[in-house]
Amino acid sequence: MHVYLPIAEMSVNIFLILGMGGGVGFLSGLIGVGGGFLMTPLLIFAGVPPAVAVGTEANQIVASSVSGVLAHWRRGNVDLKMGFVLLVGGFVGSTIGVWLFTLLRKLGQIDFVISISYVVFLGTIGVLMLIESGRAMLRHRRAMPQRVKLHQHTWLHGLPFKMRFRKSKLYISALLPLGIGAFVGILAAIMGVGGGFIMVPAMIYLLGMPTSVVVGTSLFQIIFVTANVSFLQAVENQTVDVLLAVLLLVGGVIGAQIGSRFSARLRGEQLRGLLAIIVLAVVGKLLFDLVAAPSDVYSLYLPARH
Repeated sequence: MHVYLPIAEMSVNIFLILGMGGGVGFLSGLIGVGGGFLMTPLLIFAGVPPAVAVGTEANQIVASSVSGVLAHWRRGNVDLKMGFVLLVGGFVGSTIGVWLFTLLRKLGQIDFVISISYVVFLGTIGVLMLIESGRAMLRHRRAMPQRVKLHQHTWLHGLPFKMRFRKSKLYISALLPLGIGAFVGILAAIMGVGGGFIMVPAMIYLLGMPTSVVVGTSLFQIIFVTANVSFLQAVENQTVDVLLAVLLLVGGVIGAQIGSRFSARLRGEQLRGLLAIIVLAVVGKLLFDLVAAPSDVYSLYLPARH
């Protein structure tokens, strides 16, 4: 059963889109990421124009993240104070990101920038997380005794404007979560992601938050940042396909609820290892598409509609 997408200007199989939304929503609830790092490339692989995939995906991320947050909220795994600080930075960054997206689209370079951004950022994060999670699982298997420490202190923890985050057992500079939130906000606008693939490891390794709290707090921040991105993309670039967003939303909400129930069954290092493998698989496909010879030697570029 196919349906026509007015903004993307193409027909798609309804069950394929629902299945994609459900699968990515499952990962959202399981790992604590919005899922855009996976859904946006999947939409592009399915033939959806990159600009439309980025603009529309923000809606699906909002829905799946809300569903995931509600599940984690019931378990008390959301640090609201940390979430609001991250949110302030996220609003600033996402607004700047949409402006950059509009500029790149006018220059005709947005498709290339989207692909290369995924390869660089996802590739780096995926490799680092895979190495770290592998070491952690090896230590666990060998039952190696190690000193229990909440997090490692670096020069970043000596920055001014310190705040106490009791839920996460942290006393750190507010500049750290503000900066992380702003950076992830820019990526959310340009790449069509919630930013969880960077937010989650940054909250664990830079801020020192417990993995159990990171998942719910990451989803909480993602909700509002992606909502801001979705609104600005619709107003500035008209790249939000409502029908596609609704189909992704339905699948995403159901998948996130199922995923959140499975998250408690896996250890933190196992969750990070799973995320790393998925990230590297997506990077491999994108990298192949960048270097592979195109099927058409010549293509016709149509300027963005206004």
